[in-house]
Amino acid sequence: MCCGIGVRGLDTCGAAMIRIDAVWLAVEPLDMRAGADRLLASVVRVFGAARAHHGYLFANARSTRMRLLVHDGFGVWCAARRLNKGSFEWPRSVAADAAPLALSKDQFDALVLGLPWQRLEQMRVITRM
Repeated sequence: MCCGIGVRGLDTCGAAMIRIDAVWLAVEPLDMRAGADRLLASVVRVFGAARAHHGYLFANARSTRMRLLVHDGFGVWCAARRLNKGSFEWPRSVAADAAPLALSKDQFDALVLGLPWQRLEQMRVITRM
């Protein structure tokens, strides 16, 4: 069974999404004018290396914009997101020698929407007051 023919006659049956096994959060703000090369240099500086199938998140100083760099094993992909109102819930008071922050899929989904991702577990349970 054929799924169809996509752009430029390519078969879309085998099309796949970019695989991301882990997402890491950088606490220090980053200039959002940074391109892929500068983002990659920041990943290496902050996290020590860019690992295949890992995503690295950065935000600007006001936490209204974020950039995601993903190493897919062959090259890098960059994505950007901004909020027109409000800001992303971004941790800023983390010790310099603290371990890098890893996000779960649910935390990442909440962060991208601008929701309080740090309190997801608390928000899953409603208790009596």
